[in-house]
Amino acid sequence: MATLSARSERRISPVFLGIAAVTAVTGWATWTDFAEQPGLAVFLFVTGAWIVSLCLHEYAHARTALHSGDITVGAKGYLTLNPLKYTHALLSIVLPVLFVILGGIGLPGGAVFIERSRIRGRWKHSLISAAGPLTNVLFAVVCTAPFWLDALDGVPRDFRYALAFLALLQVTAAILNFLPVPGLDGYGVIEPWLSHGVRRQVEPFAPFGLLFVFALLWVPSINGVFFDAIYALLEGLGISEFDSYCGRDLYRFWQEANPVCGFGS
Repeated sequence: MATLSARSERRISPVFLGIAAVTAVTGWATWTDFAEQPGLAVFLFVTGAWIVSLCLHEYAHARTALHSGDITVGAKGYLTLNPLKYTHALLSIVLPVLFVILGGIGLPGGAVFIERSRIRGRWKHSLISAAGPLTNVLFAVVCTAPFWLDALDGVPRDFRYALAFLALLQVTAAILNFLPVPGLDGYGVIEPWLSHGVRRQVEPFAPFGLLFVFALLWVPSINGVFFDAIYALLEGLGISEFDSYCGRDLYRFWQEANPVCGFGS
């Protein structure tokens, strides 16, 4: 019975499979130019892929916690990849997707509740926090691989744009989440190494860390410096600012498209 229970706790959720299926179908529609409105297909493809990455981000936290001593994550549904099982669905799914729509910023939110008292060892606590953004790093490697491997021959223009924009989201997610700001994973990495007094002083600010970072990125000067750094990194990985810009432009299909990207030609 225990074995059956463990299997059910780790069975992939139909909700996640449905999201993955939508991502696959709309990715195919973008590749083949099957959709009458390519912008809508790109929107669904990128949004679906982004939600898939959010689920894997939180799964990485939970799975690492499981192997570090928190055996409760399975009963909470965190190993099923079901986003509806997260502690804060608003922070985990709604806000990150809203950030993408409004500003083209990839920023996952805190979601899974780890019972830290069950885990012994500062390195384990740090690894649990790092596991999520490391998943975004892996996603970024996959998305950028066709560019730095010069494997774009035969890749349709719209799909290349969508992949470039998705890569931008994953890179920003990895970098922002590794910031040592309370409430973000970067702070979770260093928190076990801080004194008890420092942690108590910082703790009240943790719920606002995510919103604080997002608010800072709305400041034009900070936003400009941040995205200049992101575009420079993407350029080093073979993705031009033009490709990622056109990907974001195509993603926002409800706005008037920039003719420089060649949409509709």
